[in-house]
Amino acid sequence: MTENASNSAMPELAAGLQKKRFQLQSRLGRSDRSPLSVWFWELDRVLLALIVSLIAIGLIAVAAASPVSALKHSTDKVTLDPLYYFYRQLGWVAVGIPIMLVVSMLPKEQARRFAILAAIGAFGLLFLVPIMGNSVNGAQRWIGYGFATIQPGEFLKPFYAVSVGWLLSLRVKDPSLPVVSLSFVLTGVVALLLMMQPNLGQTIIFCGIWFVLMMISGLSARIIGGISILGVGGIVAAYFLYPVATQRINSWLFGGDEFDQVMLAHKTLVSGGLLGTGPGLGTAKFKLPEAHTDYIFSVIGEEFGLLACMAIALVYFAIIVRVFLRLLDEEDNFIILAVAGLTAQFGGQALINMAVNLQLFPSKGMTLPFISYGGSSFLALSFGAGLLLAFTRRNPYLDRSLYVREWTTTGQTNR
Repeated sequence: MTENASNSAMPELAAGLQKKRFQLQSRLGRSDRSPLSVWFWELDRVLLALIVSLIAIGLIAVAAASPVSALKHSTDKVTLDPLYYFYRQLGWVAVGIPIMLVVSMLPKEQARRFAILAAIGAFGLLFLVPIMGNSVNGAQRWIGYGFATIQPGEFLKPFYAVSVGWLLSLRVKDPSLPVVSLSFVLTGVVALLLMMQPNLGQTIIFCGIWFVLMMISGLSARIIGGISILGVGGIVAAYFLYPVATQRINSWLFGGDEFDQVMLAHKTLVSGGLLGTGPGLGTAKFKLPEAHTDYIFSVIGEEFGLLACMAIALVYFAIIVRVFLRLLDEEDNFIILAVAGLTAQFGGQALINMAVNLQLFPSKGMTLPFISYGGSSFLALSFGAGLLLAFTRRNPYLDRSLYVREWTTTGQTNR
């Protein structure tokens, strides 16, 4: 190639490089209006980062608790790998994260329809549990066979929160609609089906979601007070009529024996001190009955210390605060109720699990969101987190833009 030809090719090469650079800068930039770019800029990336951090913490915690459960569930014929539950949890994470991201990409109207239809499906499966459900450790909560076994109550929680939020939001359009009574009947049926399993912990979560939504929907203080009294009466009735509740509440109030689950969990939690014994060096965890699920918070306390437990609690608190900050100037009543219901489910479940491990609450068999092992639990939480991300998506600059005008009926601008 001659010198003149080389010099003439340089401007063309420079122009090509500049075009490529512009294309790369435009991709996922604010000028890119593709669906993926719009989703990226509307998504609350801080909230997503907090959720992903919980998932990462959960993988570390399951790896620490897996040897305990693998040893307990091994038999003379089958010996489970010490990291058996960790590898399975990796599989659930590989499935759950894409589910969360895909659901978060749904427009708000489509996300609402999806949640309502999924709630109907999960509600139907919950009806089938007493008929054809599988029993594990004396509880009939699962349906399916082998790898396809699921717990309908877990999947119903996020969809129930959105569906009841939608029902109550209809009061704004027509106050005469009996949506409060309908939501009460729906919650009562769900509670009855759960108590037949039996599953007192899940029943408390559903009733808690409903109570939070009742308060936010604008009911009078007298009605809220009546609901509170009814809730206390339900707990008292469970204490006298539900043998498992009687035993667990008595152990919590009056102290159990040295093999009491909550007492063992508390001893394990504080045995590591502030900094913990170190990963894989805990010994008290081998006394826990469900180290990889219900009492994984205690395993974290023993091996990583109380400071790590405090950090995890702060992450949950940060998620709740972040969600409500996104609702400060939200005007859609349905979005407010749906997001509040999802947050109540997520935060309430985390609070109960940590309180049980701290011996501040009777044992409830409640998993720690995104940290405890479990397929149904993790996938259901992934759906819930996806809906939460979908409903909190927003363009923060749209309402502030000087070019957005609101027109009155007379044709004059309001601003």
